Amino acid sequence: MSFHLSTWSIKNPIAVLVVFLTITIIGLVSFINLGIDNEPNIDVPVVSINITQRGASPTELETQVTQKIEDAVAGLGNIEEILSTVTDENSNTTINFVLGTDTNQATNDVQNAVNSIRQDLPQDIDEPIVKRVDFAGGSILTYGVASQQRSVEELSDLVDREIARALLNVEGVAQVNRLGGVDREIRVDLEPDSLLAYGITATEVNEQIRNFNLNLPGGRSQIGGQEQNIRTLGSVKSISALKDYPIILSNGDRIALGRLGQVQDSYADPRQSAYLNGEPVVGFSILRSTGSTLVTVEEQVRQIVQELEQTLPDDIQFTLIFTLGDYIRSTYKGTFDALILGCLLTVIVVGLFLRDWRATLITSIALPLSLIPTFAVMSLLNYTLNSMTLLALALAIGNLVDDAICMIENIDSHLQRGKEPLQAAWDGSVEIGLAVVATTATIVGVFMPLAFMGGIPGQFFQPFGVTVSVSTMFSTLVATTIIPMLCSRLLKSKPRERSSNNFESQRFHPLNVYRRLLIWSLRHRMVTLLLAIVFFIASLQLVPFIPKGLFSAGDTGLSRVNVELPPGSTLQDTEGVVQQATRIMQPHPAVDQILSHVGNGGQVNEALMYIKLLPKNEREISEQGFQEEIRPQLSAIPGARVTFRSAGSVSGSKDLSIILKSSNPTALTTTAKTLEQQMGQIPGLVEVTSSLSLVKPEIIVEPDPQRATDLGVSVQAIAQTTSLAFLGDVNFNLAKFNLPDRQIPIRVKVASEEQQDIDTLKNLRVPRNDGTLVPLNAVATLRYGSGPAQLQRFNRYRQVELSGNLQGISLGDALEQVRALPAMNPLPPEVSEEPFGDAKIMNDIFSRFLGALSLSILCIYVILVLLYSNFLYPFTIMMSLPLSIGGALLGLLLTQKELGLFALIGIVLLMGLVTKNAILLVDFTLAAMEKNEPKFKALLGAGLSRLRPICMTTLSTIAGMLPIALAWGADGEVRSPMAIAVIGGLCTSTLLTLIVIPVIFSYTADLMTLNKKINRSFNMKLKQ
Repeated sequence: MSFHLSTWSIKNPIAVLVVFLTITIIGLVSFINLGIDNEPNIDVPVVSINITQRGASPTELETQVTQKIEDAVAGLGNIEEILSTVTDENSNTTINFVLGTDTNQATNDVQNAVNSIRQDLPQDIDEPIVKRVDFAGGSILTYGVASQQRSVEELSDLVDREIARALLNVEGVAQVNRLGGVDREIRVDLEPDSLLAYGITATEVNEQIRNFNLNLPGGRSQIGGQEQNIRTLGSVKSISALKDYPIILSNGDRIALGRLGQVQDSYADPRQSAYLNGEPVVGFSILRSTGSTLVTVEEQVRQIVQELEQTLPDDIQFTLIFTLGDYIRSTYKGTFDALILGCLLTVIVVGLFLRDWRATLITSIALPLSLIPTFAVMSLLNYTLNSMTLLALALAIGNLVDDAICMIENIDSHLQRGKEPLQAAWDGSVEIGLAVVATTATIVGVFMPLAFMGGIPGQFFQPFGVTVSVSTMFSTLVATTIIPMLCSRLLKSKPRERSSNNFESQRFHPLNVYRRLLIWSLRHRMVTLLLAIVFFIASLQLVPFIPKGLFSAGDTGLSRVNVELPPGSTLQDTEGVVQQATRIMQPHPAVDQILSHVGNGGQVNEALMYIKLLPKNEREISEQGFQEEIRPQLSAIPGARVTFRSAGSVSGSKDLSIILKSSNPTALTTTAKTLEQQMGQIPGLVEVTSSLSLVKPEIIVEPDPQRATDLGVSVQAIAQTTSLAFLGDVNFNLAKFNLPDRQIPIRVKVASEEQQDIDTLKNLRVPRNDGTLVPLNAVATLRYGSGPAQLQRFNRYRQVELSGNLQGISLGDALEQVRALPAMNPLPPEVSEEPFGDAKIMNDIFSRFLGALSLSILCIYVILVLLYSNFLYPFTIMMSLPLSIGGALLGLLLTQKELGLFALIGIVLLMGLVTKNAILLVDFTLAAMEKNEPKFKALLGAGLSRLRPICMTTLSTIAGMLPIALAWGADGEVRSPMAIAVIGGLCTSTLLTLIVIPVIFSYTADLMTLNKKINRSFNMKLKQ
């Protein structure tokens, strides 16, 4: 088909030009409209269940709430993992469904399961919140809001009321999370002495306020002939009116609420705070919705913020702490800079070989004409310019020009025989047409299986595989249509070459050296094969010495630091450690700004610090180097765990994570502590931590059954009284104070300063069955105790996560050393390890890549069999595949790059590239043998005639990959292993292919000849 297309193109130049002009314009328009993102948009079906119970400890929540929720949803189909985290007052269960499950249906199923057991859950919990996890990743940008004239309270109100409302109108914004600040509340701080004096409890006060402070509908009427709504307005109009609100005592008397304590328009007790470079600030972060484009959302948010800066008072100052948009844009720019440079280097290589500016110009046209139409297909498939599609385009640089090089080089060889350009283009395109189609089919056969390898990796790699395949098919279309057409019109005739070979007089001419080497190999075929086998086996022995991992972390310019204090630490304690860490890091010359969020995740003993570094070109140290310098100083802070979050981790906050699970908490705890201690002794594994939380101090109230029964006091009354007095009512039960644009909760509880005295708790009055009150210490014993601060569960078992960061060691090597620790060999019978984190993802990707690669090899063989209508010749071509492995592994070993995700991608590309070279040799050998040339002469002629195009395509690919191998661009260090694997593999495989493939073909041809003789003999016997 290809040579018919080529001859048609030569005869119809206008049609060809119009077609390519049209698809180029469509491609350019599509490129302008393509979104820029960090990752492909994939729909991962995840549903979360969040339940809050005021005052509940993790132990009670686990048994009374979490386990029941897990049991209820466990029977649903297509569940991959159930993860639960239980902390003070909160139970969060996340259900990860199998990829491809309808998320909306899964959410409905989970909601129904939770509703079916609602009556079995405690009655005082907030209503369970079931929702699909509908935002893509973490925050995409974070701002700080500061003012010299306004308090933190005023800034909090500004962020909640004006800034968040404006930003939530931006398409693609899922959440606006405030960092730091306070929540406005109407506080009714009751005095214990006043409650005691008037014989009333905080619970009764709260109920009276809640029952009367309501606005409710009252129906409709038609008084006066008009339909009118009836409204019952019981809500107080002002704070002063609330102070005067009459509270009915047990004896029937009334007393103003203000006489029982302070009533004020104030703020809730702070549970979080934020600091910018050590100064108090209120910040906000933006989370985007699934399906949105990160850079588009980020640009729109920044535009809204600029508009707010113009409309808000002049004293309000916005500070952009960090944005992922800058890193993605720099990655995008770096990729295209490398792509353009690679194109230029490729064209230079072609020019040096062909030494004809016209032919070089024609070849250079192939790159843009192959890439630009690809953007149209990407737009049609709703792809974005993300890490995977940009990687595909970068990978295609050295591949797209190969077909054009093969075509124009063959046409040039016909010109050197004295043919006119039209005839040379005609004959050259017909001669090499099958080889061009075969090489393209093999590239597509290599990469398309990656797009359909399943799971999360399959979703990520689908845009990658499709983009590479589509661009390769366009390159073939260009090579078989516009290249022959332009050659027939633009190239000039050349004088016919003399029949004698000029290189024969030059002993060390490359062509003469190759000729002698090929002759020797064909005459010593067994030795040549043995040497190739030895090289392949020796190359496999390099694998243990190469670092193995997922992929290296790029330099994003943003480091994150986790701060964790022992359970029971106060917000002020955590703020003190954060300020100490700030003083350590801020003087560093690479640091630009530090934003600290104390109370991260709702826990006052935890904080998250964002360290924004100076732009990459303005500092002398990398992000990784900065972390290695600062880490020892942060680790020395007493009484706290201060660790860096991994920038390269896909699934968690640390580079390496190990999950242990068990139904026996004691065995799990013992094993986890031992393993944590042993992991800390592994060189290169730093900041080893365990999710096994320390115990948290508690005040335990133990009701006395005898006294409580005698006095008619229930355990529920005791718990409800203490909870409401010290925390207030559950959120959905709180009375509301109505403002014109919103409602503010009214929280009734004992004054905060009174809660610091245990006598306040002892003297709380608890209601009896007859309505009278007794002191709490009359029916219960109070003592100090302790309990877990946090519990984690994995697939309905207790779990402990042990994690650490890597410093000078690869993920694979660290994982191997952890598995060899005594604590893991063997694990106790009741404890088991669960694959988790980057280690699980790495194993998943490696196994899926192995399957996809096997399918790719099968596809290559099937395609070649169909093209050549033969089973043995394709086998000869396939023998070039193992010859590429050695160079790739050697390149990774010498540069000490990880054998990870990107190196595997490079090896996959090698499969297609080395197959191209073998196809050229086999195709021309078969063409010569069809003209009755002897096998030896055909092999020698094919090798000598194809040496130039093979060297041209190899060097052009190396030139195209060179900028990536040198780690140019924003995330060049991440993609560098891919290019190094390709360059190393091409260097060795090209030489071996040129020598070994002719030898293998000679054996195949002998086998074919033997087969023909046997068939002929068999047929003669049948005739006899």
